[in-house]
Amino acid sequence: MTAEFLSHSEEDTRELGRRFAECLKPEICVLLFGDLGAGKTVFVRGVGEALGISGVRSPSFTLVNEYEAASGQRVIHADLYRLDDADSLGLEEYCEDCVLFVEWPERWKNPPQENVLKVYFSSPGETERVIKFQAQGEIAEGVLSEL
Repeated sequence: MTAEFLSHSEEDTRELGRRFAECLKPEICVLLFGDLGAGKTVFVRGVGEALGISGVRSPSFTLVNEYEAASGQRVIHADLYRLDDADSLGLEEYCEDCVLFVEWPERWKNPPQENVLKVYFSSPGETERVIKFQAQGEIAEGVLSEL
């Protein structure tokens, strides 16, 4: 199952993140693909805002940021850009009871195959972004159908 959205601005991308947050379920792994500056962290920031999380920032240097939503749900945001092999981080353990967002998932050799939402960010213009979602697994398909 796939869906595609067009963002005309950073605010549009954040708003899509806020809408996405309303559909989230624990045990979802969200893999974020796209070039530097494509809007991946902006999207996650929008998710955080909707969940009552302030201060969502890029985990480029820390690798993994953990947040707790107002509901008590844990949100994990990882950035694998600086790694050659991310398997040693144990990210798959977060998939059991958290929502996991992973930037640069190409560096994760064995990501989960079920309950995964792949989100592709491309930049056809200076401020425009095409954001394409691809769901794998029943829970992920349910989340995408709600969006």
